[in-house]
Amino acid sequence: MHELSLCEGIRSIIAEQARVHGFTCVTVLRVEIGRFAGVEKAALAFAFDEAMRGSEAEGARLEVIDLPGHALCYGCDRLVDIEERFSVCPLCGSAKLMPQGGDEMRIKDMEVI
Repeated sequence: MHELSLCEGIRSIIAEQARVHGFTCVTVLRVEIGRFAGVEKAALAFAFDEAMRGSEAEGARLEVIDLPGHALCYGCDRLVDIEERFSVCPLCGSAKLMPQGGDEMRIKDMEVI
């Protein structure tokens, strides 16, 4: 389960930010996850609770913000949202698409005390 290692990375980021900014508790953590990032949200939520034990984010609420997949269509020269990596263009039906986003995962923000 790579979601646990993702959460361990999040824990490290939180610890570093707590040192820099002087907070002691995270109440809410919001992460943005692209459609194609390969992250299982249920596994991430479980791993998050486990990985945050004993940290500034123990008991924090994890909020996941889904980001769509994007691709540049060479058929109509437009940036379009796609549901799957190998989708056709929803505007012109072309199969000539170059993925442009949807594989990212990042911390958007956090509420702290």
